[in-house]
Amino acid sequence: MAGRFRHVTPVRARDATGRTARVYAQVADDFGMARMPVFRTLSPAPDVLAATWAVLRESLLAGDAPRSAKEVVALGVSMANRCPFCVDAHTTLLHATGDHRLAEVVAGGGTPDDPFHAALLAWARDGGPAPDPAAEYLGTALAFHFVNRMVSALLTEDLLPAGLQRSRLVRSAGGRALAGAVRRELPAGASLPLVEGLPARSEPAWAAGTPLGAAYAVLRAVTEAGGELLSAAARAAVLDTVSGWDGTHPPMNGAWLNGPLAPLDVEDRAGTRLALLVALAPYRVTDADVAAWRGARPDEDVVRLFAFAAITATTALEPRLAATMPYAGRRS
Repeated sequence: MAGRFRHVTPVRARDATGRTARVYAQVADDFGMARMPVFRTLSPAPDVLAATWAVLRESLLAGDAPRSAKEVVALGVSMANRCPFCVDAHTTLLHATGDHRLAEVVAGGGTPDDPFHAALLAWARDGGPAPDPAAEYLGTALAFHFVNRMVSALLTEDLLPAGLQRSRLVRSAGGRALAGAVRRELPAGASLPLVEGLPARSEPAWAAGTPLGAAYAVLRAVTEAGGELLSAAARAAVLDTVSGWDGTHPPMNGAWLNGPLAPLDVEDRAGTRLALLVALAPYRVTDADVAAWRGARPDEDVVRLFAFAAITATTALEPRLAATMPYAGRRS
């Protein structure tokens, strides 16, 4: 289990207290898995952990939109972000909804038979127009743009030992084991007590007045605060670069980093480089990249810097995703 984690040591369930213990308990109850690496890796920063869970729960797990459709969105975004861990996890969860063919078609890069699912996948993965403006779909997409970056930077690629999750039989079996939890209807808003007392930005217009909107407002506030780990000049370089990003994967040669780094003092470059990698190419973060910035900083600071980078990219993508949702109505 320890081999899954990179750069941080998660809080063990038996050692968790306070907000972390409460999040772990709700994750186990609502997701059906007691030890989810995605959330354990955020545990050194309890507020980031709680806010991330709240957004994911209120978008993907709760609400009116069908879980299978939201899993298609989660898969599409994870594919776009080249996050194999999340692709494997949500293929298994799509199996858990009972739609086994859909799970394997999407995982295999195919087009779903159902036009609605096909359009959702094209929106989430390729940037096409969405067939439905339900806040839960946009919230799920944004949640996974954030989560994919944290996962790619802080976890190894394998969901199971030796890559067993890549077997269709294993994914199907895992889905059956999780079916009871996945198919339950969960009340909206149950995660909000976990983020009580945390700072919040204004709720987004696309989810204002809903539990999802409240959770997203908290996520923005607690993750943007991680930018304080950088100097003002470094923080500005990250924000300016990401604001001008076209949403595509940067070139593999790394030359794209030269422009943002060149004007900075030497001591600011490692943190800026690391934040830009997490924001725009998290699967390329290396041990050396982290070590160059980290020094004696604790695990909490690593989570917070990565979360700042991840939310900066997510925020940049938000208006583009919202703008491609022109239709009224909701499929139930």
